[in-house]
This record gives sequence, structure tokens and C-alpha cells, in this order.
Amino acid sequence: MRGVAAAALLTGALAAAAPAFAQAPPATIQPGVTIASVDVGGMTADEAKVAVHTFTATPFTLTFRARTLQAAPWALGVKSKVNVAVAAALAAQTSMAIPLRVEIDRDQLRHYVNKLDKLLSREPRDTRVRLRHRRPHLSKPHDGYNILQRPTRKLLKQTIRANLRGPVPIQYRTLKPEVTRRNFKPVIVIRRGSHRLYLYKGAHMRHRATFGVAVGQPIYPTPIGKFTIVTKQRNPWWYPPDSAWAAGASPIPPGPGNPLGTRWMGLSASGVGIHGTPDAASIGYSASHGCIRMRIPDAEWLFKRVEVDSTVFIIRA
Repeated sequence: MRGVAAAALLTGALAAAAPAFAQAPPATIQPGVTIASVDVGGMTADEAKVAVHTFTATPFTLTFRARTLQAAPWALGVKSKVNVAVAAALAAQTSMAIPLRVEIDRDQLRHYVNKLDKLLSREPRDTRVRLRHRRPHLSKPHDGYNILQRPTRKLLKQTIRANLRGPVPIQYRTLKPEVTRRNFKPVIVIRRGSHRLYLYKGAHMRHRATFGVAVGQPIYPTPIGKFTIVTKQRNPWWYPPDSAWAAGASPIPPGPGNPLGTRWMGLSASGVGIHGTPDAASIGYSASHGCIRMRIPDAEWLFKRVEVDSTVFIIRA
């Protein structure tokens, strides 16, 4: 009987002590409490930390014209003080809004925006000309873009500190091309084999005029390629080139006997130009020393309608 009584007393003592050793349930946050935009009401501290960390890991959205980019918070140098906010939420009253403090690594943010600049900035693209089926065609010009880094960083900082995720419009300046279809200079196409010169003008490169010309002899061929007019001279002097055929010749002043006529349009091909000639009988033949000869009135007409930097194509046709 004594043993039974002792066992009963021990059982009773353990039962009485049990509540003292039982683990109390974790504290929960009051209903309606939010951290940033996250409702953490009814959550434990651990649950609230997971929920807020999930929010803070949400990428930021940035826009550039028609493009959308995503940026991870760490890439922008964003560090959110989640533990501090959760501790404040545990002590908060019902329906309180707890701010989520963030810190920004300025160097990291600057590095990210600099990368945006390298990715998105581009120089404007001028209109260019190329031949298609022996006719000049103009390419479409394209705007350029210059990312404005400082204003972009300012908008990102405002968005980060407000615990928002965008979209943040990337700030930029549009750069316009200098050369477009509208202001593209006249283009000349010289068909060496046909002894013809064609003039094209305007945004659609419409044909304006055709002239018979003389080109270089087989021993002094007019070069094939794409060139530009680099100089224009009225009533030019003729100076003998450094070539065997001109050995011993003297310069010739402007006047009726000048082999360049009254107009000279020098090309980027050394020593080659378009000019008038007093020898109109040579037009239609390969008779020059490499230059393109025109009748004097034709050269004067063309001179008025082309410019320095006008493109000149010389082809075999």
C-alpha cells in the first residue's frame, strides 16, 4: 500500500508541474498591421519576415520607349531593414502601418544606371546612299538616344524609398540625325561604258537630267567606285599633273583654251574631276586622261545643282 501511495503522489506532482514546462505559443502581430504594402496581421515574427522578404525580392520595372526591363533589388543597391520593421509590427496596435526603411548603395545604383546608358544609348544614324539597279536609293535615318543618368537615378531613388516597384521611366534625350532623306545632297551616277552622266535629286532620288560625257582612255581609265565632290571651282586654272603625258606642260589660266572649260568639280579620286571641255567632239568617247568631260554649257548647268560632298558613283555599265 505504501508503494501504491507513493506512485500516486509522484504522478500527481508531475501533473501539477506540467503547465510550468509547457511552451507558450509564439506572439502574433495584431490584425490589420501592414509593413510597406504587406499585410502581416495574425502572423508570427518568422512568418512576417518571410512575407516581407518575398515582397522586397520583387524586381523593379523600368521602361524605355517600347521596352520593359526588370532590375533585381540587389542590382540597384537596395537593402531593406526587414527585421527592424517586423519587430515594430509585433509591438504595434491593430491596423497600424509600419514603414519599411531601406538603404541605397549609391555606388551600386550609379553602376547600374551606367550600364543602362551603355545598353540603351546609341548614336543617330544618318541617311546613306547605295546603288540598286544602277539607281541611287536612300536608307531611312534613325534617331539616337542619350540616357540621362542623373534624372534616372533620382526617379529610382524616389521609387525605392517609397517601397514601390515602378514602372520607372528611364530618362533620355533624343538625338536627331544630321543627314536625312529630305536634305540629302544630289547624287551623280556616271555609266562609264555608256558615256552617260545621270543626276538624281530629292528624298526619292528622282532622275533630273542625263548628259553625254567623255571618260578616260583605256590607258588612263576613269576609276570605278563611290566618290564625293570635294571641290568646286569657277573658271579654274589647269595645272599639269605629275604624269608622263603632261611632262613639260605649263599651267593654263582660265580662258577659251583651258582644257577644263569654265567649271571644275573635283572628286575624292586623286586628280579626277568632272569638268567642261572645249573639245566637244570628244563627248561620247573614251578620250580623256581619267576625268569626266562635259560640254561647257552642261558643266555649268550641273555645277549649279550639285554641292561639295555630293556623292558620285562611277560604274562600268
